[in-house]
Amino acid sequence: MRSIAAVREAYLETDLRSRLARYHDDVDSAFWGWNDIWLDPAFRQWDLHTLLPQLRCPVLAVQGEDDEYGTMAQIEGIHRYAPQTALLKLARCGHSPHRDQPGPLTQEAARFITAHTSYLK
Repeated sequence: MRSIAAVREAYLETDLRSRLARYHDDVDSAFWGWNDIWLDPAFRQWDLHTLLPQLRCPVLAVQGEDDEYGTMAQIEGIHRYAPQTALLKLARCGHSPHRDQPGPLTQEAARFITAHTSYLK
């Protein structure tokens, strides 16, 4: 939560808003919709783990080892409750694997999809 609170301050006090604007048509709505909910005390009770055993499809859970907003515990928790989950932990990768490690992410996603094409039949 400290990282998310710090981003709130950066949004208010730095050029973060303008940098995010190139990715969002309504940057304020996108940012505050994300930031407010994560910092709401009621959100800390929100938990999807009871729904995970209902997943029947293959899952590829991806996490950057340097993600300032998440931890390996998140994808490991998904795997614990949905054992068909494959985990991809990317080194030298923050919150945006598609930007930080596009090669390894694309390679593993392609391998995962190819390995599970029979699931689609």
